[in-house]
Amino acid sequence: MDFTGKVALITGGGNGIGRAAALAFAEHGAKIAVVDRDAKAAEATAGIIRQKGGDALAVTADVAKSEDVRAYVKATVDRFGRIDCFFNNAGIEGRVAPTAEYDEAVFDAVIGVNVKGVFLGLRHVLPQMIQQKGGAVVNTASVAGLVATPGMPAYVASKHAVIGLTKTAAGEVARLGIRVNAVCPGPVDTRMIHSLEEQLSPGNASSISDRYQAAQPTGRYTTAEEIANMVLFLCSDLAANTTGGQFVVDGGRTATGGAVTNLVAR
Repeated sequence: MDFTGKVALITGGGNGIGRAAALAFAEHGAKIAVVDRDAKAAEATAGIIRQKGGDALAVTADVAKSEDVRAYVKATVDRFGRIDCFFNNAGIEGRVAPTAEYDEAVFDAVIGVNVKGVFLGLRHVLPQMIQQKGGAVVNTASVAGLVATPGMPAYVASKHAVIGLTKTAAGEVARLGIRVNAVCPGPVDTRMIHSLEEQLSPGNASSISDRYQAAQPTGRYTTAEEIANMVLFLCSDLAANTTGGQFVVDGGRTATGGAVTNLVAR
């Protein structure tokens, strides 16, 4: 998977899966635009890449705001001239609560980032790829986009929507040399899963971690680097005729028929 001379744009690149993907793309030769609403986190990721001899740009943006999305696309093109790979990854988990008790403001915030943010990314990046006559997009969905997760109505709804956006966009641009796929992680060892563990068992999050890792057929959470590997594959020439798909990386949990209950993390 050689990305030498290519440009990868990554949202939510300041931490977790986004940072792992940024570092992996850079290690395989790509120039990187790191987007995050946390300016220090974005710059930290870009700094790591530069320290290793790569070329990286850090951009601060709220993916739910059209003007910010337009600005991060412009900043990337102004700096690097094009966008070959777009990892449309930024997302938030919201709160854990039954649908009958779920806070409306939290619901709106989750949908704003996880759905509108993904839509706006597609809306502003795809025209650049159409102009270039090529590109690859990977949207971050989740196994929560495939199965129910009681207690996370906003997150589940948002990730189902991401899969719908992925399929729609893929069909629209397939003849234009652009591929659009979704990656569907199960629980991943990042800040998000640990935040959910703490919500479920304040002060004793390790008990939730132990229980959920034991429930995985592989016996552990997926790593951010393992998700990054799938993202790189989907953006590479090895996946040249792969588009409109949802690719699960969850340690076998959904394959064995076990719906993820109470929490799932991107």
